Amino acid sequence: MTVHVIRKYSNRRLYDPEQSQHVTLDQVRELILSGERVRVEDAKSGEDITRSILLQIIVEREESGSPLLSADVLEQLIRFYGGAMQELFGDYLERSVSAFTEQQDTFQAQVRQMLEDNPM
Repeated sequence: MTVHVIRKYSNRRLYDPEQSQHVTLDQVRELILSGERVRVEDAKSGEDITRSILLQIIVEREESGSPLLSADVLEQLIRFYGGAMQELFGDYLERSVSAFTEQQDTFQAQVRQMLEDNPM
């Protein structure tokens, strides 16, 4: 799968060289929702700053609407940073989200198949 590169300039603007236009965090979010892999680079240094941009997107989503992460969950996450279990917990969290995604994909495929086999 190809990676969609976005560049971030010192004026805090994000630029999509593929589309030759500036983009917003919400547009980057839409790229991700459509299934694209995204890499955000600092335009000057070329440094990969994808994680910080993705965290900004999560913060925006958490502040609007109903949050995915409760204050208790966030406190627990903070407690893992710098501790002996940080790496283990990060791996566990990644595997758990992957397993959940796979289960959801399987469930959706089963529902689609059921509807195709027995349309009402």
